[in-house]
Amino acid sequence: MFSKVTRIRPTASRFGPAGSDWSPYDRLDDAAHAYFLHADVALDAISGVLGRRRIRGFTLERVVDLSESGTSVWQEAAICDGRRLILWHSEELEDDTAPGGTVLDSSVQVLPLGAIGHVGMRTLVGSDEQGRRVDRGVFVVLATAMPHELSAVQSGDADGGIAAARFRPEAFRFSKSLDDGGAGQISRLIDFGRLLGRLVPG
Repeated sequence: MFSKVTRIRPTASRFGPAGSDWSPYDRLDDAAHAYFLHADVALDAISGVLGRRRIRGFTLERVVDLSESGTSVWQEAAICDGRRLILWHSEELEDDTAPGGTVLDSSVQVLPLGAIGHVGMRTLVGSDEQGRRVDRGVFVVLATAMPHELSAVQSGDADGGIAAARFRPEAFRFSKSLDDGGAGQISRLIDFGRLLGRLVPG
């Protein structure tokens, strides 16, 4: 899933190094610069389809994978403008013909909220030492009616014919925990899941 990336030394800025907590930032521009390794690429791709519409909510994901072949980074943003879900993700791919040996695979996908048929959110709730409520994790699933994978169902007869076809809908999953993102990002993802739950047409 991940590929080798070029190690890039982050430039000094008011946001700190890439991977800093993005949850204190209300603006996507600020959050992306705090969190993403390639913020300018992400913002250019998103603004190209967002246009002048206002962002109602967003969540960001970033996974760093360490392996024998090196370090790879998966970056993802999900943005809601009130009528669409805009998804951006990137990963670096090996390319011997490119300077540095890698290229950034940047992808953007736009879905009307009407295409989302299911919004599911599971929250892990605990308590701190004083007995106060603590959200320890959250998982959000957005499922569409669009087929993502089609598989044949065998009939069970001696001839081994196909009785039916089963399709798995396209789904998008987001998660945060105290270890992965912290309390601030958990809260932001909960807000994002609730926003989509309110806006997705019934």
